[in-house]
Amino acid sequence: MTAPLTPHDQPSPHDDPAGGQSQGQPSGNSSVPPYGHPGHHGHPGQPSGYPEQSGGAGYSGHAERPEPSEPGPELRAELVQASLVAIAVAVAGVLLGLLWLWLAPKVPLISDGSAVYLKNSEGEDAIGADGVFTLLGLAFGVVSAVVVFLLFRHGGIALVIGLAIGGVLASVIAWRLGVWLGPTSDVVAHAKSVGKGVTFDGPLKLGAKGALLAWSVAAMVVHLVLTGLFGPRDPEPALPSPATPGAR
Repeated sequence: MTAPLTPHDQPSPHDDPAGGQSQGQPSGNSSVPPYGHPGHHGHPGQPSGYPEQSGGAGYSGHAERPEPSEPGPELRAELVQASLVAIAVAVAGVLLGLLWLWLAPKVPLISDGSAVYLKNSEGEDAIGADGVFTLLGLAFGVVSAVVVFLLFRHGGIALVIGLAIGGVLASVIAWRLGVWLGPTSDVVAHAKSVGKGVTFDGPLKLGAKGALLAWSVAAMVVHLVLTGLFGPRDPEPALPSPATPGAR
């Protein structure tokens, strides 16, 4: 029978009874790597307890710049409508030119054989053509603005720009058409053809070139006023409902 072990014969906790474990390593399943071992999370050299960085889509410190967006369908529709409005208004300038030729006062001239003079030197016929053109331009601007507003009630600023461009083009067309269809601008040849002492009509002229903007200014102002008075309103934001007493 073996004698019981004495206290001085007990194995020291620092001894390696298995012969393969290092000092201070707990016993147990030797196949489980210790905490913080390089192979604990499958990434060598990465300490335990830190989140892993995904190796998927490459991460860069610079945010990607958004690509410039193309104009939406609503904007394209407004641009098409504005182009149609500008073309239609410009074509209407032909009617303005015909009315100006018809309503503008005539400037009577007379020749004495050596020079051409105004028959009525104190008359205001020379500036009457400018006034008629301006009034007609304002009237056409108001009418065109009302028609465009009724056809395109939900239009935006693009329609106003179309009206402005079309008004200028229409005024230029009306001016050149009236001068072309009116009496010849060669006053000397005209005086010789009619003879000495015979009254004839002078050429149709537009002295105040600012009258070419009358159509555009009237159209823009009237369209903006109609849009502000009768245009569609933006929906008001919904008010938050009052909190229920006792609700958290």
